[in-house]
Amino acid sequence: MIISSQSRICGRGRLSALAGAMLLGLALAGCSIPVADLPLVGLPANTPARPAAPGEYLPVHDLPVPRQETVLDQAQQTKLEKDLLAARDRQASGAQAAQRRSN
Repeated sequence: MIISSQSRICGRGRLSALAGAMLLGLALAGCSIPVADLPLVGLPANTPARPAAPGEYLPVHDLPVPRQETVLDQAQQTKLEKDLLAARDRQASGAQAAQRRSN
């Protein structure tokens, strides 16, 4: 029995179409369920149980309650700025002293 070249080409075309369809099916099936839920893969033994109800979204549109503190007046703001500058200067001088000791 002689097989013509056209039937071999047609057979290869069917085989490649079948392989392409299987690959497409696997790709689409891979997107449908999580891998951990597959029966062969499963979850590790020490995995905690999933919650019965999924978590809720954070309340991003809820506004916080108004603040009870008042705004600093000019004298308080000036005092705070001086305190912060003094703290910065203490930190800088302490860092320079530590660097001199290490050298």
